[in-house]
Amino acid sequence: MKCPFCSNDNTRVIDSRPADDNYSIRRRRLCDECGKRFTTYEKVETIPLIVIKKDDNREQYDRAKLEAGVLRACHKRPVSVKQISQLIDDVEVEIFNREEKEIPSNVIGEMVMDKLKDIDAVAYVRFASVYREFKDVNTFMNELKKMLNQ
Repeated sequence: MKCPFCSNDNTRVIDSRPADDNYSIRRRRLCDECGKRFTTYEKVETIPLIVIKKDDNREQYDRAKLEAGVLRACHKRPVSVKQISQLIDDVEVEIFNREEKEIPSNVIGEMVMDKLKDIDAVAYVRFASVYREFKDVNTFMNELKKMLNQ
């Protein structure tokens, strides 16, 4: 592992433990050259997952895109980064437990909305408005009414 500070190849692991999500390993490393410490995370490589988009295009699953959408929905809301990360971890576990090579984007969107609903109602409505492509105020109001009735 290269040191991010001096780019030296000689680094060593000084501590190793499961990460908070229990699906990866957190390693503390020490650079033999500059003496600085840094952290790396090791994750099991999974089978490539293809997402089938609404227009039937296919693209490889990208956690960063999912995270960006959830972050946008939670902007200026009392939702912590830890909650967002946990939500995405939970969705990924559900997705990969299906053991399918392709998954429609609407299935992922429904999983996210289901979990967001429990975390923050406003973030849920924001995500739903983009995901379900609300065309007008009536569609928006119908979704709010559904949520209030639950």
